Amino acid sequence: MFWKKKEVQKQPEQTFDPEIYRPVLRCSICNGEQVAGFKNRKTGQFEEVMFIRTENDLELFKKRYGVDQVTKEY
Repeated sequence: MFWKKKEVQKQPEQTFDPEIYRPVLRCSICNGEQVAGFKNRKTGQFEEVMFIRTENDLELFKKRYGVDQVTKEY
């Protein structure tokens, strides 16, 4: 059979170290752009993970990383 239906693989839940990083939603005051990622608790360095366009994107980020609450930074 030449044409076979692709199997959709479920993305595994990804992890992060909550002792080192905290989940943050960076929001732009000017244009409302939002980026989800993790901020290092010691250095303050932000690591971008995904661009947030809708509420569904934010829910996907929370589900993927097992996070209940994400703080906003402007």
